[in-house]
Amino acid sequence: MFDFLDSGQYDLLGAFWVTAKLALYSAIGSLVWGTALVAMRVSPVPLMRGFATAYVNIVRNTPLTVVIVGCLLGLNQTLLITLGGERSEDIGFRLAVLGLIAYTGTFVCEALRSGINTVPPGQAEAARALGLTFTQVLALVVLPQAFRAAVAPLANVLIALTKNTTVAAAIGAAEAAFLMKEMIENEADALFAVFALFAFGFIVLTLPTGLILGWAAKRLAVKR
Repeated sequence: MFDFLDSGQYDLLGAFWVTAKLALYSAIGSLVWGTALVAMRVSPVPLMRGFATAYVNIVRNTPLTVVIVGCLLGLNQTLLITLGGERSEDIGFRLAVLGLIAYTGTFVCEALRSGINTVPPGQAEAARALGLTFTQVLALVVLPQAFRAAVAPLANVLIALTKNTTVAAAIGAAEAAFLMKEMIENEADALFAVFALFAFGFIVLTLPTGLILGWAAKRLAVKR
């Protein structure tokens, strides 16, 4: 059934390695960007709150394919921005990371905002009474508890991000979905085997993540 893998024509492990890197880099960037967005959403500055609210609501409700392709058309083909890449595959990979960060950061923001809502308001008020600034209250009191409360939602976001990396194939990033498309075109008589192979690959990528973060959510849960 899997005889087509013996020819060495397809770099299956390499494609999934690109998918793993795409998910990892995007996850780190999304966590940073999502944290910045949630800080702006709860900020006392109306302009920052308005920007973050508008950004989250617009980008979160925009199809990811539009965001990814928009990065290619707007940044690369219009503004000639390559993000340091020389080959088309490198440029596609980096633009895909940027698009995934811009998109997934909105879901990280909302997950963290749900975690912030679990923090008793009295703790922030007590911190302000001690003379802490808004930034100090957020960084030292609110966000540490919000992250603990939001581990489970963040795990779901990370799993969704891993599956969303398949959209990067639309701009030529050489990840698993890009290779699957090529294999479907070349191996028409083994379509079920191809689908089963890639389904198993994504299960291997996402199932351990869900199990580990699910365990961490129970261990780190804040007892109220």
